[in-house]
Amino acid sequence: MENIALIDWSRAQFALTAIYHWFFVPLTLGLSFIVAIMESIYVKTGNVVWKEITKFWMTLFAINFAIGLATGIIMEFEFGTNWSNYSWIVGDIFGAPLAIEGIMAFFMESTFFAVMFFGWDKVSKEMHLFSTWLVAIGSNLSALWILVANGWMQNPIGMVFNPDTARFEMNSFFDVLFNPNAYSKFLHTIGSGYVMGSLFVVGISAWYLLKNKDVVKAKKSIVVGATFGLITSIFLIFTGDESAHEVALNQPSKLAAMEGLYDGHRDVGIVAIGMLNPEKQIGDKKEPFVFEITVPHALSLLGFHDTDAYVPGINQLIYGDPKEGIEPASDKIEKGKIAISALKEYKEAKKADDNATAQKSLVEFRANEKYFGYGYLKDAKDIIPPVALTFYSFHLMVGLGTWFLALFFFVLYFAMVGKLDKQKLILRLAVLSIPLGYLAGEMGWIVAEVGRQPWAIFEMLPVGMATSQLSVIAVQTTFWLFAVTFTALLIAEIKIMITQIKNGMEEH
Repeated sequence: MENIALIDWSRAQFALTAIYHWFFVPLTLGLSFIVAIMESIYVKTGNVVWKEITKFWMTLFAINFAIGLATGIIMEFEFGTNWSNYSWIVGDIFGAPLAIEGIMAFFMESTFFAVMFFGWDKVSKEMHLFSTWLVAIGSNLSALWILVANGWMQNPIGMVFNPDTARFEMNSFFDVLFNPNAYSKFLHTIGSGYVMGSLFVVGISAWYLLKNKDVVKAKKSIVVGATFGLITSIFLIFTGDESAHEVALNQPSKLAAMEGLYDGHRDVGIVAIGMLNPEKQIGDKKEPFVFEITVPHALSLLGFHDTDAYVPGINQLIYGDPKEGIEPASDKIEKGKIAISALKEYKEAKKADDNATAQKSLVEFRANEKYFGYGYLKDAKDIIPPVALTFYSFHLMVGLGTWFLALFFFVLYFAMVGKLDKQKLILRLAVLSIPLGYLAGEMGWIVAEVGRQPWAIFEMLPVGMATSQLSVIAVQTTFWLFAVTFTALLIAEIKIMITQIKNGMEEH
């Protein structure tokens, strides 16, 4: 019972850190490029109004950047404190991209950040612009290496398991780097950051227009923000399609949960709008939805680029489907137990210098190695992530993304025809959409991480085997300490941001 509590509290603490960290990251990713674009306009035109606009948004970027560092550093430390088994087993692979991120990308953005923020009157306009662009590129390179590591957790490739050390070891850095899941995840994640940055600029600018304050600068800002947002929203749709395709190929249990698909078949549609049946249980005959509106053929087409493609459901993944070559999860669990037993026998035989037994055990282990992680699961139903949380998070994320695309289009249209001032409803909706952008980003991460459960490394290492041997009290204590600290940081950022915004674009 204590072990279950330790796992749950360790997961809760990491989730808390990740959620707070993602309050800061997307704005950094998006606002960095928007600021660089605004400064480029200033350098190109020589119009000092654009310099003042750039310095205002750069100040807000700097506030967010500085406070966001704390949560990111703490999250990386948690791999060693709360997830030491995970760090030991896959540290050779997972640690490499994180090390590169710290040495290369973080060094670049932090170094040129100083020039960007403090160097307005100390370096040339061209050098300052160059530094601003390097901060934007560095911020996004940081995201690249972090998401390479996360993408490997979703689709582990480019490594071998060493039975002598009981560790996964990298055998191809380029397989890890160019993991299809990693780059699709990277592109979709930075796209969501660009949209968030655009929502922030459009929403704050809309507030100025509603208050009839700094009107000229707000109009210029809103055109840049809406243009960048419209382009990146379209980009987000394409990267989302590719990300969903990778999920369909490599994480069928996540896909089934995302769509609430219990019974798989060919030519499957996507649930555009639906409400899950709360009484539905795996294996029963109850309808999965209270109501649903489905787009025919769409899931097979988007998931596998074939309208007739077979999409396995939750029942097929648990109980198997011989016609489609899907093994029952219970068989995988049994093979996993055989692999665990064979590995134990191998290590004992090696210790006793019994080479014949060691070789025989190694052969048996290799035959069942791909199921090794399953051997730690107790129930076949454990392979399915929480369906309701994954389903609603996914559909809310998609719905909000669609709204953002429409918002950017209408804001840009009315701005270009000179009638934006009169569109009070659209301006108010733009302001209200700022928190919705954060909500959409958090929902995306819930889909990615909750949808991967019960695995820390998909189909290789269950979360329950990845924790450290800590006391529950220690994890609970740090959980509440972090909760208080992160909340204080978030409140501080919001208060500083609001003060800066109320002061106006002249007072930066």
